[in-house]
Amino acid sequence: MIDIKFLLQNPEVILKNNKRRGAMIDLSIVQSLSEDKNRALQTVEELRRKSKESAEATRTADSKDRETFIKEGRDLKEQTKEAEEHLTDLDSQLETEIKKYPNLLRDDVKTGKNGDDNEVVRVVGKPTEFSFEPKDHVTIGEALGIIDIERAGKVSGSRFTYLKGDAVLLEFALINYVLKTLLPEGFIPVIPPHIISTQAMSDMGYLEHGGEEEIYHLKNDDAVLIGTSEQAIGPMHMNEILPLEKLPLRYLGFSSCYRREAGSYGKDVRGILRLHQFDKLEMFSFTEPEKSDAEHEFLLSMEEKLMQGLALPYRVMRLCSSDTGRPSARTYDIETWIPSQKMYRETHSTSNTTDYQTRRLKIRYKNSEGKNELVHALNGTAFAIGRILIAILENYQQADGSIVVPEALRPWINKEKIQ
Repeated sequence: MIDIKFLLQNPEVILKNNKRRGAMIDLSIVQSLSEDKNRALQTVEELRRKSKESAEATRTADSKDRETFIKEGRDLKEQTKEAEEHLTDLDSQLETEIKKYPNLLRDDVKTGKNGDDNEVVRVVGKPTEFSFEPKDHVTIGEALGIIDIERAGKVSGSRFTYLKGDAVLLEFALINYVLKTLLPEGFIPVIPPHIISTQAMSDMGYLEHGGEEEIYHLKNDDAVLIGTSEQAIGPMHMNEILPLEKLPLRYLGFSSCYRREAGSYGKDVRGILRLHQFDKLEMFSFTEPEKSDAEHEFLLSMEEKLMQGLALPYRVMRLCSSDTGRPSARTYDIETWIPSQKMYRETHSTSNTTDYQTRRLKIRYKNSEGKNELVHALNGTAFAIGRILIAILENYQQADGSIVVPEALRPWINKEKIQ
């Protein structure tokens, strides 16, 4: 959630930001509600003052005047209650309205209408070349007996899979590879709860702007299943003040993730690219505001380090204004080359959400001057297991149907080939 004080004091900045994002929001609603709230607050404070004076007068009044003051006190109490309820209602309306506003974009984010306007920052490696026609990951996985979509369909429906045998060993090798790479950088490993309260998910900013359609709701419990571990890690420190010396506070979450994939009907149906359930390793940082852009570049560098260790061809994209998620001030994607599709597909994302999430979560730190200030929050994919498995299977496939295991993973899988 953006700062309402900033919004009211800098409406031209907000209007420009909304225009860049294609967000059609009537700024006058917030302005009007804010004025109404201020008037309502003044009314409540005045009634409370009068009530206090009336109570004092009642205590000191003669017996013949006491009944008059008692009646006045009752009337004032009723008026105060009604005024407080009106103030609460206005406060709720104002919060609902302010939640519609996207985060303020960083200046280096290009203004664009759609994903075609995303910027290529750099390309690393060349698309893999083969002396044969490369197969897709489903054909490879089924032939090796390590991916079973058909049986998963019988049990759970579409967009589920069984990973078996060496695919499972690859997953655990990837987990160990990430731990070996990131723990020396100060990341604290976390296995978070997969179920969080609806309020926690709302405070992370994932229920507005159509996000609710992606989420599995446990309506009997007022809870939801996480779509990424960052949704459980972010609220871990809500209503806390973090010590300055602990920043940056870096976490590495591992969890299963659950997404309804609403709106993706008919898209990426074949295979394990877009599943309802998948495992993911996610980086998450809390940092001082003036250091969050540097932390963002650091998270991107960690993603690239992991990718380069696997020797997979990829490119880094800086998303344009309309393609940047509303909680984010800037987002980089890494897209990995997928031979069967002859194109780059997104495998990683990293975003600086600044104080958009921490404002709702009330996560602060005590700065060098001893004042409490909101921390900035950032997230970044280490590996989404399914997508990186696709990249490995397709880029490392051999003419005989086997898969060469990337050298970085061999210490944990104890083989050079899957066949």
